[in-house]
Amino acid sequence: MSKFKELLRSTYKSRDTEENIDIYFTRPIGLVFALFFKKAGWSPNAVTILSYFIGGGAAWMMHYADVMHNVWGVLLLMTANFLDSADGQLARMTGKKSITGRILDGFATEFWFICIYIALTWRLWDVSIPFTQTPWRGWFFLLCCIAGFGAHNYQCRMADYYRNIHLYFLNGREGAELDTYESQHAVYERCKAERNFTGMLFFANYAAYCRKQEQSTPHFQRLRQALVQRYGSIDNVPRQWREDFCHMSRPLMKYTNIVSYNWRAIVLYIGCLCNVPWISPVFEITVLMLIAKYMQRRHENICKRLYEGLPL
Repeated sequence: MSKFKELLRSTYKSRDTEENIDIYFTRPIGLVFALFFKKAGWSPNAVTILSYFIGGGAAWMMHYADVMHNVWGVLLLMTANFLDSADGQLARMTGKKSITGRILDGFATEFWFICIYIALTWRLWDVSIPFTQTPWRGWFFLLCCIAGFGAHNYQCRMADYYRNIHLYFLNGREGAELDTYESQHAVYERCKAERNFTGMLFFANYAAYCRKQEQSTPHFQRLRQALVQRYGSIDNVPRQWREDFCHMSRPLMKYTNIVSYNWRAIVLYIGCLCNVPWISPVFEITVLMLIAKYMQRRHENICKRLYEGLPL
């Protein structure tokens, strides 16, 4: 048991950035799956692909309106999430990391929710919009598109960035995945020169992802540039200064977790089981978007204040 706990702790990037639901529920079960698949000789990519099928199965179950099918949908989606945790743990255990794996893993959650929202559109097609006599029809799918492309992507993108910024100051450059558009675009150009089409696909999208993160955080970009110019590297920034940044950033980590996966999934489960699945995209567009915007404003204010306090 102590060996299992030690192995589990080794999968955490930082206790600051881990959510309790993941620490006490998702990651331990995911690690059990990872150990099983390691013994069975499965590759991380095979585990990820399995999560696609199980997530798709969850969507199929959720297109029914009865409780039993929806219970199965919840259990299948939870299993897909355990597998999503397991594939990364298995990749670290076996050292089998690849660009293809990063592409598959990065798109898994989006694939599940695309399938789920299509299924829920089918489920609600002839159901009236609350307080009206108008059936949902394609309006629900439009609502889901706004939730997915307009809210979900933004929320997860910013949550991921702020967690990595925190890890950047907490653990140094090697302890975070704080990539820049410039560096990832350079990798894309290398893949292009080598005719590595898989690499081109991944790094073109990842570079665009990084650019959107940078465009949303102008005060952090100024702070980061000033620190690099002054100290050469984040690792040379005085330890006390980094600790002060983390002290101010730490309270925001709970918001990065709220707007990521778990609470989004919990509201989906409740909505399906209570036969009001429309609350899921509405929750993403309203509550989660407000939290994400608040998180962004707070973080930018911290960076602005620290930048203005830097000695010339």
